[in-house]
Amino acid sequence: MSSARVLVIGAGPGGLAVAAALGRRGVPDLVLERTDDVGSSWRGHYDRLHLHTTRRGSSLPGMPIPRASGRWVARADVVDYLERYTAHHGIDVRTGVEVTRVARAGHGTWALETATGESFTGPTVVVATGYNHTPVPPAWPGVETFRGELVHASTYRNPAPYRGRDVLVVGAGNTGAEIAVDLTEGGAARVRLAIRTPPHIVRRSNLGWPAQGTGILVRHLPVPVVDRIAAVVARVEVPDLSAYGLARPTTGLYSRVLAGSVPLQDVGLLAAVRARRVEPVAAVESFDDGAAVLADGSRLTPDVIIAATGYRRGLEALVGDLGVLDDRGLPRVHGPRTSHDAPGLYFTGYTNPISGMFRELRIDAGRIARAVARR
Repeated sequence: MSSARVLVIGAGPGGLAVAAALGRRGVPDLVLERTDDVGSSWRGHYDRLHLHTTRRGSSLPGMPIPRASGRWVARADVVDYLERYTAHHGIDVRTGVEVTRVARAGHGTWALETATGESFTGPTVVVATGYNHTPVPPAWPGVETFRGELVHASTYRNPAPYRGRDVLVVGAGNTGAEIAVDLTEGGAARVRLAIRTPPHIVRRSNLGWPAQGTGILVRHLPVPVVDRIAAVVARVEVPDLSAYGLARPTTGLYSRVLAGSVPLQDVGLLAAVRARRVEPVAAVESFDDGAAVLADGSRLTPDVIIAATGYRRGLEALVGDLGVLDDRGLPRVHGPRTSHDAPGLYFTGYTNPISGMFRELRIDAGRIARAVARR
């Protein structure tokens, strides 16, 4: 059994930010990471991915992202930054340690159980296992009859394996839309994008002003006000593509954010739809004799289906018996607050803010470090 003043679960940007902020206050901590490297989720993302927030707005506490990474930081540069960040702050990371359960150990102490049987104890635990932790596989009726290739978007890396093939991407979030564009540029013979709910689309930047900046400015305004502002802006900067199969959304942008759906940042989808390189189609409802049956009754038999069907937080097994999760599996409190029934147990990285995930992780880290230091 090992002990530490603060135990941080997860060596992604959230966990590393908290560890660095604690270190700057002289609070010893130990970061436990289930894989062999820091930033494992970023290592597994598709090659094309860039941060949708600016370099200056995405740096973690105590170390800016290098200017050489450009304004929109590429996936590989994020990984490099996290490695350098860990070394720069001298963060103590124990890799290959999968924490399976957080349990009360009595006397104000927490015990972390691991897959190898080793345990760790301490008065303070920070859970930072990530927003996109466990891929959600598609569960369409009859999908077992599909004779093509079916993969989850979490396994997609680049378009090379799909060159010359007919691909259906399911899910019009940022991941699905960007993969669809990547496929068209990488030589796929045909790319269709199945959409259940028309997404809110925003420009990543307008005249040098990033969408992140707008998100920061409006995030504390009343929801109906932001919804109205977003509707006006969308009619100015986003063309009406209803004739191409991509309708405008009927619900408010910020209302959708609070329900868990962030806007789609345009990194080529609008142009690809207008050029008919990406064809929007109705949502997949089921499969019948190998064919995908869409909501409008049409049937498709693509060579490949890439399911951008999202992720779960995967917190139920870890902390589900502590009464700290809501009915969506998300922490009831996060950041510097802890539950009255679970003092010393903190969560970071389980919101999906329009002001930018990395920015909020940075803010959370400072607040958590202050709260822990006071304890």
